[in-house]
Amino acid sequence: MTEIRFYHLQKQSLDEVLPAILQKAFQMKKNIVVRMANDNEIERMNKHLWAFKPDVFLPHGSVKDGYAEHQPIWLSSSSDNPNEAKILILTQGMAEENLANYDLCCEMLDGQNETSISEARKRWKTYQDAGHDVTYWHQNENGSWAKKA
Repeated sequence: MTEIRFYHLQKQSLDEVLPAILQKAFQMKKNIVVRMANDNEIERMNKHLWAFKPDVFLPHGSVKDGYAEHQPIWLSSSSDNPNEAKILILTQGMAEENLANYDLCCEMLDGQNETSISEARKRWKTYQDAGHDVTYWHQNENGSWAKKA
């Protein structure tokens, strides 16, 4: 079964949190797919990941860049997995029907969006009923993550 982690973003934005999550995931030596809402968001995040910290390199690309099979981190708005990723990061309310292809799925929840939270609660139950290992992560006051459930 897939390990599924819900990250509840309340203290920081996706732009602040995603690079740190990607750094940790990249250290696992497995390819990653980041699912985003649309091509504009992908392009914005693509630029952000190149510039967020001058001393950190996160090799990534998208359809616009091509060569998916050579990209350790792939940004996409579709349900493709062209780099044969084992880690899936869902952002902006995106969902995945076929989690069996992944060892780890991280759902990034916008803590300011009640619809997003409500939909995530439904997915949590669906994932648990399917037998996945589901955990909930919350940011503490200093910005680090703690497992709450």
